[in-house]
Amino acid sequence: MTDPTSNWLELAGKVLDIEIEGIKAVKNDLDSSFCQALVEMSGCKGRIVITGIGKSGLIARKIAATLSSTGSPSFFLHPVEGAHGDMGMLTRDDLVLAISNSGETDELNSIIPSFKALGVKVIALTSDPDSTMARLSDIIIQVRVPREACTLNLAPTASTTAALAMGDALAVCLMQSKHFEQHDFKRYHPGGFLGQRLRKNILELMHTENIPLSGINSNLETALEVLNARGFGVVFILDMEGVLAGIITDGDVRRMVCKKDFSLEHPVRDYMTKNPLRVHPGISAAEVLDIMEENAVTVLPIVDEFHKVLGLIHLHDLLGKGKYKFSK
Repeated sequence: MTDPTSNWLELAGKVLDIEIEGIKAVKNDLDSSFCQALVEMSGCKGRIVITGIGKSGLIARKIAATLSSTGSPSFFLHPVEGAHGDMGMLTRDDLVLAISNSGETDELNSIIPSFKALGVKVIALTSDPDSTMARLSDIIIQVRVPREACTLNLAPTASTTAALAMGDALAVCLMQSKHFEQHDFKRYHPGGFLGQRLRKNILELMHTENIPLSGINSNLETALEVLNARGFGVVFILDMEGVLAGIITDGDVRRMVCKKDFSLEHPVRDYMTKNPLRVHPGISAAEVLDIMEENAVTVLPIVDEFHKVLGLIHLHDLLGKGKYKFSK
């Protein structure tokens, strides 16, 4: 019996060769229409709306995602849904990129006149510059491959790869046109390192050693020495049973100095903020970040069910201590 896997590598190689052939053909067909499309896209004051159906619709979704994440606001519009009300999302400042290999997709061609009626320009991505879609559009980018990689030459394969590659070419050129840099990319991609970190339980990130603690009967000087030595910008004040009773922060010290209304020999309980904000273990880092943002604090004590201090969390711990950067 013949091994059915014996020709798979050979066939896979042929498929990739055909797809490479298709992209090379599209590259050779690049002309001024591509530049005209880029001028319109880079000058678009609204969103770049990508539309298509079937396999072209899937490619359109990916192109829209790539554009949005690289500085060109974009979204996918299904042509059928568009004809049933979703066109209301468009404005006169938007631009449409319509994708159809044949250019004869009825659902797509039936909605293009409505785009034009809104004053929205349409760029066609198609293999046939004489197609209905091409005639209805303002600019035509030809994406024509010699053949499909499908052995029947029917299933969209090389043609969809070429359309996807053309979308990438447009996106990268737009990045250059808009001077889109590394810090811009990070701003649009907060879900990587930071997103993973914020999904963690707070117990995984909190400090449990060298916690700044001082007794409620100690004087202010002793508490401030702990605050200064630990380096967290706070000192937690515990009552006689070890329960969190209050807190003093760097900000509190600054206000004391400005008011000149304090004595280092007085009990710390006279200066602490009573019943400070606290969180319990079991919540996520994202929830803690929300609490910090809502209350404008950078450090929170983590306490058990009896309100005894288990540890603390600092804003910098949530943001990765410098691993996540908002600028270059």
